[in-house]
Amino acid sequence: MTLAARAFAQLATWPDLTEVEPSCGTGRALAAAHGEIAHFHSDQNLDLCLTARVIRRFEEHLGAATAVRMVPGSHWVTLRLEVVADFDLLMTLVSLALRAHQSWPLPDHQHLARCNDQRVAVVARQSLR
Repeated sequence: MTLAARAFAQLATWPDLTEVEPSCGTGRALAAAHGEIAHFHSDQNLDLCLTARVIRRFEEHLGAATAVRMVPGSHWVTLRLEVVADFDLLMTLVSLALRAHQSWPLPDHQHLARCNDQRVAVVARQSLR
């Protein structure tokens, strides 16, 4: 069983999450009462809707995590599950995502629904130096 399959199976047992069709049309998804939380796109890649507020708050930590990819302007982060530590990080981030979705109503679900699948991150040239 892959780490993504294991993560999906475990998260699907959480009482606040239910399996839904992903709005992007790729893979499997989990949603809470206030919207989609996670899209599992492959055996290793998934997108997680953290919200802009959570991403801003933890941006330095998320940027330092080798498993996390951020797309500027997105409310979603992409995780690559390769080792057990990535699985543990996912469980923590899903908890943060659930809290964010429950604590602060998200006014524009249409904007948040677009995960990072098929989106490309553009990195400024200055940040590569």
